[in-house]
Amino acid sequence: MPELLPECRLIIEDQPRSGAWNMALDETLLESAIERDCCTLRWYRWDRATASLGYFQGHAELARDPQVAGLPVVRRLSGGGTIVHDHEWTYCLTLPAGQRVVHQPHELYDIVHGEIVAGLREAGFEVRLRGQTVKAAPEPVLCFSRQDSHDVVSGVHKVLGSAQRRRKGALLQHGSLILRASSAAAQHPGIQDLNPQASEVSLSLIERLGTSIARGVADRTVRSSWTSEELSLAGKLELDQPRRVSER
Repeated sequence: MPELLPECRLIIEDQPRSGAWNMALDETLLESAIERDCCTLRWYRWDRATASLGYFQGHAELARDPQVAGLPVVRRLSGGGTIVHDHEWTYCLTLPAGQRVVHQPHELYDIVHGEIVAGLREAGFEVRLRGQTVKAAPEPVLCFSRQDSHDVVSGVHKVLGSAQRRRKGALLQHGSLILRASSAAAQHPGIQDLNPQASEVSLSLIERLGTSIARGVADRTVRSSWTSEELSLAGKLELDQPRRVSER
């Protein structure tokens, strides 16, 4: 049986932020997991359409998609393909190195995606786990054009995918829930495009999803905000984003 963590911080930010700031905050959460054995779940939004490169992607790959190449670009900590962040909610979950919630990193996909599927279904959205991985060669530039068994799909369309990063034993997982298609990636409709019968994804629904996910990894959920130390570190990491984008 999994051993839940004592506590998970829950941070929900309805105010959209820039891509560089969002990536800096995600990395700050991973550092908090390493240095303070802290578990945190954060849900957040983006203030403009932004492309995030997977950690191992080269910047030159964006030239294969002119629409995406014209967007502001950041680099994520996790691998995978490029994501166009626009009309969406994004989550970031970090677990400390000493956790016993999962024995294999992929088990965290099952926990998080299972709670998201259950919560969205309860809200009237028709969603399921894909259940099958399909590899293409070469793999598409855009992450939402790739097919993984853990994907959350509505009909045949991927509406949520996740990726991970490990550092010093701590684990970061984040994912994007597309609400509506972006003009820079119109081939990927969002969950609200595909489910006109359902109500819009509200802040209260995101809060319920956040609470459900947190309960899947910890005995107690605490609504929280940023420490001054975390904000200071995030400020430094934000300034480093241009260099990271140019790498690889």
